[in-house]
Amino acid sequence: MSDRPALTYQSAGVDVAAGENFADKIASALRSTHGAHSSRILGDGSEFAGLFRLGEGLRDPILVSGTDGVGTKLKVAQHLGRHATIGIDLVAMCVNDVLTSGATPLFFLDYIAAGKLDSEVLAAVVGGIADGCRQAGCVLLGGETAEMPDFYEPGVYDISGFAVGVAEGKKILGAAKVRAGDVLIGLPSSGLHSNGYSLVRRVFEDPAEWASESVFSKPGPTLGEILLEPTKIYAGAIAAIRENPAVHAVAHITGGGLPGNVARIMPPGSQAVLKPPSWQVPGIFREIEKRGPVERAEMFRTFNMGLGMVIAVSPGGADGALAALAEAGETPCRAGEVREGKVGGAVRIEGVDL
Repeated sequence: MSDRPALTYQSAGVDVAAGENFADKIASALRSTHGAHSSRILGDGSEFAGLFRLGEGLRDPILVSGTDGVGTKLKVAQHLGRHATIGIDLVAMCVNDVLTSGATPLFFLDYIAAGKLDSEVLAAVVGGIADGCRQAGCVLLGGETAEMPDFYEPGVYDISGFAVGVAEGKKILGAAKVRAGDVLIGLPSSGLHSNGYSLVRRVFEDPAEWASESVFSKPGPTLGEILLEPTKIYAGAIAAIRENPAVHAVAHITGGGLPGNVARIMPPGSQAVLKPPSWQVPGIFREIEKRGPVERAEMFRTFNMGLGMVIAVSPGGADGALAALAEAGETPCRAGEVREGKVGGAVRIEGVDL
């Protein structure tokens, strides 16, 4: 018989009771996202899986799903101790991908892992996730929290998300509908969104600078506030145009920047021509380019450069789509056009040698 004290899961670093208490603590955040979908949610949340009634009204309902994380933007949030908006980023990165098919977001699931549960920090994260779900009009149906001692350092956590939406089969958007002559409409980003932060942190290497008053010559938000600006969720914008047959495809500008993502909605034998003077590039991008220094082509290959979504619309329907987007609260622009041929690649950005 060993003289060693009996081990428990808690002495090994995992507090099951704390996890259960955390689940109770965030229950109200989950309920706050139910809204108009409340009648479609089955069970009381104690089940092993989330149950959601698909409903009626679609002749050929197609489920559309997406999963993502927020990358090393988490390091900025954790260093600054600001956790309330990183959950919005998580929802946005998943839901915006789902929206590109013209789908309506239905529900969202999250996964949070940490070395040690800090209920206050993680409650702030989940609060942000719930906020993002409300913005997206979807339900936070459930999730998982994992306490993994010896795997994550103290104060470090990671998050990932999973979004599911539904679309009418005949109305799904994509490259197959795009034609030469289509107008490319750009929707402004809210800043960096959640891509390129490994490069951003090399440019702004001193974390002390993240809390400085401003990186620009005039007073304004701190660098940390700019870096943590939440990713914009485009659910309202896409809802305003999804029934418009003139809308052909939508690109979410994430990793790979404008050339990497707009190329995904270009059919064979066509080229997207983008015209940067037609939209406003936020100052943080100019600062990164100058401070890096980072070559301009690399900026466009890495960041959204001020456009969070690019929408391909038939030329005859462009004015109507622009008006609908403006009525939905967007500030859309004519960012370019689709042309025949691929000389120079599927995407050409005027004035930038890709």
